[in-house]
Amino acid sequence: MKPTIQKITSVILSAILICLTIPTTADASYEIPQTCQIQTDTGAAVLAKTLDYAYDHNTYFSLRDIAVALNGTDKSFSLDITKNTVALNTGAAYTPVGVENTPWEDTENPDISLRRNEFKVNGQELRYYTLIMPLPSDGYDCFMMAGDLAIILDTDMSVSESGALQINTQNPFHITPSDLERTGYFYGVNSVLVGDATTGECYYEYQSKAPYPIASTSKLMTCLLTMDALSAGKLSLEEQVTISEAAQALSASDDGVIPLTAGEQITVQELLLGALLPSSNECALCLAEAVAGSEEAFVELMNSKASELGLSQAVFFNCNGLPSYTQEPIPAKRQNRMSAEDMFQLVSYLLKVYPQVTDMTSLKSATLQSLDLEVRNTNPLLHNLPEVTGLKTGTTNKSGACLVTSLTAGDGTMAHDLVVVVLGTEDSIERGRVSELLAKFALQAFRLGTGETETGTETVPENLPTHAEAAVDWILRKARS
Repeated sequence: MKPTIQKITSVILSAILICLTIPTTADASYEIPQTCQIQTDTGAAVLAKTLDYAYDHNTYFSLRDIAVALNGTDKSFSLDITKNTVALNTGAAYTPVGVENTPWEDTENPDISLRRNEFKVNGQELRYYTLIMPLPSDGYDCFMMAGDLAIILDTDMSVSESGALQINTQNPFHITPSDLERTGYFYGVNSVLVGDATTGECYYEYQSKAPYPIASTSKLMTCLLTMDALSAGKLSLEEQVTISEAAQALSASDDGVIPLTAGEQITVQELLLGALLPSSNECALCLAEAVAGSEEAFVELMNSKASELGLSQAVFFNCNGLPSYTQEPIPAKRQNRMSAEDMFQLVSYLLKVYPQVTDMTSLKSATLQSLDLEVRNTNPLLHNLPEVTGLKTGTTNKSGACLVTSLTAGDGTMAHDLVVVVLGTEDSIERGRVSELLAKFALQAFRLGTGETETGTETVPENLPTHAEAAVDWILRKARS
C-alpha cells in the first residue's frame, strides 16, 4: 500500500482490523469483550477495552479509555455518562474515575443492547448508536464505533504496523471510499453515488448503474410532481385536500404512519411535510390523488417524468415505495426501482428547479396544524452534520435501508448542492453510518479534490461537467483548491 494511502487509512478499517486479542468464540448472539492498544501521535500508548457487538471485529471502543489517551492533546474531551445518556464536551480535560485502561475484570459477556442512547456533544444532541454498560464500581462507560468518534473529534485514525489504533490528533478526519471498497466495506450495500448536483461531477460511485428497489425514496419523485403542479398553478400550498377512503385505509394498515380520517381535510403543504419528514405513505397517496385524480394516473406521470429526465433504470408502481401486488391469482410483488445514478440525476433536477424543497427536508420536526400533530424527520444526519439539508429515507425488506442526503457547500462564489445516494444497507444503523462517512467525503472532495495519483497530483474525475457554465465553475473551484 502506498505511504500516502497508509497515512489516510479510513477509521472504518481501524474499527474492523485493530483488535489484538482473538476471541475464543464466534457466537453472534452477544457482545464479545476484548482489548486493544491505542497510541496517539504524542507518544501516549494505553490499553483500551472493546466490545465486538454480535460479530467478530464489529468493534465498539470504550470512550473512557480513549478519553484518557487523548487527555492533554488538542482532541481531549470530558465525559458524563448515565444509564441512558452521554454528554461529551470537546476541548475539556477528562477526569478519570479509576477504571480506565485496565483489562476486563472477568470473561463473562455483558448483556447490553446497541441503541440510540441520548448523545450530546457540547450540548447539541447527535444521533449515534452506542452501548452503555455499568462499571463494576459506580457509574457507566459508553462504547462507540471508532469512525463515529473520529467524525465528532474531526481527527484521523489509522492502524499502525503493530496493529494498534493510531490516533493522529494533528490530522483532520479523512476518508477514502476506494480504500473502503477494496476491503469490501460496500459489500453490504446495494449501491452508492457521491457527487456535486450543481455541476454534475461524480466524486465516487459503487454499482451505481444497476437498478435496485428504492422504498420511500420514491417520494422524491412524488414531491417533484407535486412541485410541478404547484408551479403550473394546478395546486397551491394552502389548498385543502379531502382525505379519501383509500388514504384512510392505508393509514390504518401496518404501513400507516399518520392517522388520517376520510372526509377530513389537510393542506398540500402539510401533506408534503408528512410525506418527506416522517415518510407518511398515506400523505404521499393524498398528494398523488390531488395531482392526478388517482394513484394509477399519478404513477403514469411518475414513469413519464422519469423518461423525460432520462432515468433509464427507473420504474414506478406506486407513489410511496411500498411493495405493490398485482391482481393475478398468483400475485407478483413489485417494488419501485431505480439506479443510484438515476437517483442522483432526479435529485439534481429537483434541487435545481425547486431548491425550496430543502426548506422542508432540512426541518428536524414540524407541526401539521390540520391534525394538531408534530412529526419528526427520519433523517439522522440532520442532527450530526450542519451542512445537511435533506433529503429522504426509505426502507422495505427487499430494498434494505436507503438514504438520499443533500448537503450545502460554498466555494467562495456560490453555494453547491452535494448529494449522497446510499441504497440497500442492512439496517438503519448502517444506513446512517455509511451515509455520514460518504457525506464527510463529499465535503472533503468538494474542498480538496477526490484523490491523488502516484505523483501526488489530483485525479481528474471521469464525469466532468458537460455544459459551459458548470465547466467554468468546476475549473475555478479546482484552481482555488
